[in-house]
Amino acid sequence: MVRLNRFATVALMVLSLFFHLTPANAENEVDLALVLAVDISNSMDPEEQELQRQGFVEAFRSPLVHKAISSGMLGRIAVVYLEWAGSPIQYITVPWTQIGGPEDALSFADRLAQAPIRRGPRTSISGAIDASMKLLSESNVEAVRRVIDISGDGVNNQGRSITDAREDAVAQGVIINGLPLLLNRPTNYWDSENLDEYYRDCVIAGPGAFMIPVRERHQFAEAIKTKIIREIAGVAPEALIVPTQAQSERSTNCQMGADPWRN
Repeated sequence: MVRLNRFATVALMVLSLFFHLTPANAENEVDLALVLAVDISNSMDPEEQELQRQGFVEAFRSPLVHKAISSGMLGRIAVVYLEWAGSPIQYITVPWTQIGGPEDALSFADRLAQAPIRRGPRTSISGAIDASMKLLSESNVEAVRRVIDISGDGVNNQGRSITDAREDAVAQGVIINGLPLLLNRPTNYWDSENLDEYYRDCVIAGPGAFMIPVRERHQFAEAIKTKIIREIAGVAPEALIVPTQAQSERSTNCQMGADPWRN
């Protein structure tokens, strides 16, 4: 009898602890942990940077984005806005924010709209991926999916190998999507005239990874909104999904930006 009473006491304590912890744990569960990693290198002119920033602001003000968030299994996501240039240059413009409804999304958009726009030299996509992975590890959320959204107008020309950074991220279950900006012709000898192919072959990776190229300034807002909606929903446009079996068939030189800087 004494043994049964002790067992019952322990069982009640365990159940009490379970019910005490479950709500707190549930609050940290999200459908998606999304790092918006945005290029602020000097190759982008101030007008392009403003259009890029405004595109993300408008996306989080969009009722379509709000609907996509609420349609998820848990009905909330976590987002952080990271700006990057060369390998040592990364700024957390808006820190991790849980968005579970229109008010949260509008607040995120307002904070982003009010933040100053910075610039920096060089382009380190690998550095942006590594910084994004660190942010994901520090997010304090349990996410069904983890995605890094890379937007930029140039190839990796500083830091470690882009393919090494990409593969390290994918090995940890992270998906990398891309928003290559093809608004200007290349001005440096390490730039690529086919940035969309570079992103396809060297940047995006993971199950269902996709990219949406931006070729005209008026496409910024719609492309960003469409991309974020698809990332929240976990659905990639079929034409832009990169089949993993074709990886070895691609001919893009993923080290093209690093080659001119080697001694």
